[in-house]
Formats: sequence, structure tokens, C-alpha cells
Amino acid sequence: MSGKIRVLVVDDQYVARSFFEIHVEMTRRYELAASLANAEQAVAWCMEHPVDLVIMDVMMKYGLDGLTCARTIKNNHPQIRIILTTSTAEAKWIEKAKKARIDSFWFKEYADIPLTEVMDRTMNGESVYPDIAPNPDFGEGSKYDLSERELEVLRDLTRNLTNEEIAEDLNISPRTVKRHIENMLAKTGYKSRVDLAVNAKALGLVVHEDDRTKNRPDP
Repeated sequence: MSGKIRVLVVDDQYVARSFFEIHVEMTRRYELAASLANAEQAVAWCMEHPVDLVIMDVMMKYGLDGLTCARTIKNNHPQIRIILTTSTAEAKWIEKAKKARIDSFWFKEYADIPLTEVMDRTMNGESVYPDIAPNPDFGEGSKYDLSERELEVLRDLTRNLTNEEIAEDLNISPRTVKRHIENMLAKTGYKSRVDLAVNAKALGLVVHEDDRTKNRPDP
């Protein structure tokens, strides 16, 4: 027994997974237990192998998403510490992670503290969450220039929904949806709703729940 903290890395992106592996292997306190590209495999791994800390991305190309699987791991093994990560700027996942009793949350692209510090503080019993959500540039403005309702409309725009479909989803009128879109165009300088949707998706500004769960119900 090495006495080191055993870390399970879970990310479907090879570059990100390698980044986490290097961070673990460069430390004296931690050792890499395994590195997986699938969140569901992580659930099974934790059932069969000793793990102290899981570092897992929220979004997965295949199978269940990281947030859902992190919740399952936490329910089955409350002693395992979990750090959820994402390369997007989607802020709604912070509250979902807290509700699922996930120990810590780290924005890859917008981190204000190093990952190793988050790992140390998490293993020392602290819950580490960002004080504020990321505020990336969006056209001529930034994410903070948009209201919460505008962000909700934008999430639906990234799903290529019509004004009528967005209105039904958000329980507002199509005219109100149109006004929100016009306001976002004015704030960002983009020329069309397509520009809004394409750039929001490319930047990871917002992510619709269907894109996270792949249309699976969120338990």
C-alpha cells in the first residue's frame, strides 16, 4: 500500500483526460487509480475498486452524463470525494451539483484556482465551488449582459426550436420570445437567431439539459 490518495479520472476527451492524469501523477499526495472515457464505467469501477477521489466531466458523448453518474456514485459511496468539471460556461449545473451533494465543482476554461488546490481542499473536507459563474465574451457583450430569461431562451435556441416551441417550453408568449431574441441581438451585435445559437453553442455559453442528458429524464 502506497498510502496515496487514489484518483479516478473520467473524461471523454483525450486531451482533457491526459491533463487530469498529468496533474495527478505530478503530485506526491495522489496516485492515478484509473482513467476512463465513460461515466457509466466509473460507476462500475467504484463498485469494484478502492477509490478516494473522482474527477469527472459533466458532458459525455456516450451513455449517461457525468452529473447523473456522480450522483449515483455519491449515493452508493458517500465517502468518495467527487470533483465535477466542465469546459462550458453553463452555470445551472452548479446548483444541480450542490443538490446532488457533489463535493466540488471546477470550470476548466474559467478556473480562478488551480486544480491541485481544488483536489487538496476537497480531500481536506472542504466543498469548493466558484464564487461566481463564468462570464465569457459573447459577441459585442458578455454573458452577464443577458438576463436569466434571455439565457433560458438562448438554451432553447441552441436546440433549433421555433419561437412557438420556445414559448410553450418556457410558458411565455411567442411575442415575448421574439422580444427576448431581438434584445439579445441588440446586446451582442449578432445578425440573426442562427448566429446567436451557433456562437452560444460553440462557446459553451449555455447548454440545454437535453444535450447533457441526451433526452434521458433527470432523476
